[in-house]
Formats: sequence, structure tokens, C-alpha cells
Amino acid sequence: MRTIEDHLTAALALVEHLPAVDVDLEDALGSVLARDVTSPTELPRFDNSAMDGYAVRADDVADAAEDSPVVLQVLADLPAGSAAEPHVGTGTAARIMTGAALPPGADAVVPVERTDGGLVVVQVAHAVARGAHVRRAGEDARPGDLVLAAGTELGPAQVAAAAAVGTRSLRVHARPRVAVLSTGDELVPPGQPLRRGQIPDSNSYLLAAAVRAAGGIPVRVGAVPDDAVAFRGALDRLRPDVDAVVTSGGVSMGAYDVVKEVLADEPGMEFVEVAMQPGKPQGLGTLGDGTPVFALPGNPVSAFVSFEVFVRPALLRMRGLTALGRPEVAGVVADGWRPPGGRVQYMPVVVERDPQGGVAAWRVRRAARGGSGSHLVASLAAVHGLAVVGLDVDEVRPGDVVRVLLV
Repeated sequence: MRTIEDHLTAALALVEHLPAVDVDLEDALGSVLARDVTSPTELPRFDNSAMDGYAVRADDVADAAEDSPVVLQVLADLPAGSAAEPHVGTGTAARIMTGAALPPGADAVVPVERTDGGLVVVQVAHAVARGAHVRRAGEDARPGDLVLAAGTELGPAQVAAAAAVGTRSLRVHARPRVAVLSTGDELVPPGQPLRRGQIPDSNSYLLAAAVRAAGGIPVRVGAVPDDAVAFRGALDRLRPDVDAVVTSGGVSMGAYDVVKEVLADEPGMEFVEVAMQPGKPQGLGTLGDGTPVFALPGNPVSAFVSFEVFVRPALLRMRGLTALGRPEVAGVVADGWRPPGGRVQYMPVVVERDPQGGVAAWRVRRAARGGSGSHLVASLAAVHGLAVVGLDVDEVRPGDVVRVLLV
């Protein structure tokens, strides 16, 4: 039986960073940079006001007080974006708005609330120091500064930083297009009438959503019957347009395990047992054209866990990321259970704040009474994480501390 670590290593060996493409800034969210972004200029590009108020010479208002305000002539009005450059000399000021360029001669800004708000002359009732309420050119970035490093995942803040330095498009790794197929004669689309023995196809929706959440682009085929010709035909139609294939079902020892039947003879494919619960039967490899295939078990919890442990890290690598794991916490067990022994167990759990604190700040309890039963798909809706129980543990007791992958 293969270890989880060995199977993950094999999964990651199938993939590499996808080629880089150029995307418009507005389409870059969620992509991973393939090339550094540096600042071509100073940021801010010019000294500007941090407040609505008056641009002044600090020496002119050094003696200003509420009972003896300093009176200055207002020689200009400077909204943000103004190109005007009035010279602020002795005894003068310019009314200025937040973001407007500081005019020549001025070295400070008096907030409007510290004045009478005059338009022709202004009474300044408080002194300010040189540089007060002024944003200096280059205090955010200097020319040539690294703003975003290759390998950065682009969130809203990163997109804003790229825009701020004048970048219109970004070089990013392409997002993997991933075909998702579930197999089984018993599967029908959700919402359709069910006859005896049939169930709604939840796996294709589960895995397509998981692909999207991992930053990929799902191509959901839906359920394919337990028929070798139909399954092979679906694969052949998909291969030219996708970067990877994820299947669920048909990988065990049953008489109708169509995925194993069709792919077992592919030179790049292998079907193994992995020392984990749920998710022991796994298929992994490549099609003849090199397309990676992740063949997961058909029970929904098994498919969910298998995706988290093996497929998600591979998709993150394809996207250009190097940090591939989920965040982890240590949690105190609220209710005990008996793991299967001899295999690493991934128990779906609810994670809650521990009001007592102590060794761990979190308490975990099973998301379903059935624990990690591979068929308990409705209970997945409550899952916050997967508690990882070692293969040599024969009992998990209340109060034990377990490692939890937050999903």
C-alpha cells in the first residue's frame, strides 16, 4: 500500500507551471504572476496633500493660535488633479484638497478644520510643523523598486498596486482548464426524477467547484455511464482543450469500474491503494498526449478528501504557486472516535473557538455522527477542516490534540 506522501509526490511529478500569458489588469484577479512588477517612477509621483486644507509656509503660521490667528491671502484653489503651480510666498496660502500636488514654496498643510475656511483670506488658528500633512514623493516606492514578485497570487490589493505603478497588463501563469467527469449508471442530474437505485450526481458539482476554488477553470462534463466506449469518447473529446482531467468513481475492484477498465492499459497510468481513509483506491498518471489524470474514488467524501490531498496541490503548482498546503491549526477534540488503524484518517470536522484557550485555541468535533464515512455528502456542508489522525492511532479521545487542515 502506498503512503500518502509517496502518492502526493507522484501527483506533483505529473505537473509543472503552465506557460505564461499576458492578461489585462481587470482580468488578473486570482492569477499568479510570472514576471516581477517594478515601479518605473516614484510613488507618489509628487509631493501632495494628505488633508483638505491650506498649503502654507510653516514659518508663516508658527505663532498661530486660537486667540490670535494668522491671516493669509488665498491665492489659488487646488483640487486633486490640478496642474496649477501657484507659488506660495510669505503671507500667502493655497486652498488645497486631498491628493492635490503641493504648490511650490509651500512646505506644510493646515487642515481646514484648523481655519475659518476663508476663500479670499484665511485665518489659521493652529501652528503646523514643516512637512505636516504632506505625502512625500517616493515614500511608497522608488524607481526600480520591486512592487510584486513573480509567484505572487493576485488579490485586490496586488491588482491595485500594479495599477498604481501604471501597469496595464500583467504576465501571469495560465490557469489550468480541468475536465471533471463523474462515472456511474446510477447518477442523474440534480432535480430530475429518480427511479429506484438512482442518485443525483453531486460529485461533478463538488469537483468542479473545488477546481474553481483552487483557481482553475472547470470543464464539467457531468455523469458518464459505466460504459467503456462512452467514457473513452468523452476523454477523446476533452483532451485537446484541457490541461488536466479529474474523474470520480470506477477506480476500485468492482465489475463496472469503467475508469480503471479504460485507463489501466495507458502506459502512463497506475491504479494503487493509498494508506488513507477515506480515499484508499486511487488512479494517477497521464494519457497518451501527456495530459495529467487524477482518478478519484466515487464516494463523495472520498472524492472531496482525495481532491484536497492530491489534486488541489497539483493545480496550485500548475498555476505557478510554490506554497501548496492548506493552513493548519491544532484543535482539542470535543468528541472521541475510533479511526480505522493502519491508515491515516482524514476526519471531516467542525472547528470552533475554544473558550478555555489552553494548549490549542480551537475545539473540533465530527461534522457528522458517521464520522468519515465516505458516503456522507450532506454533512460536508458543515465541514471547516480535516482532522488528520496517524495510522498508528487506535482511538481519538476527548481532550486529545489533533492537527487540522482548514478547508
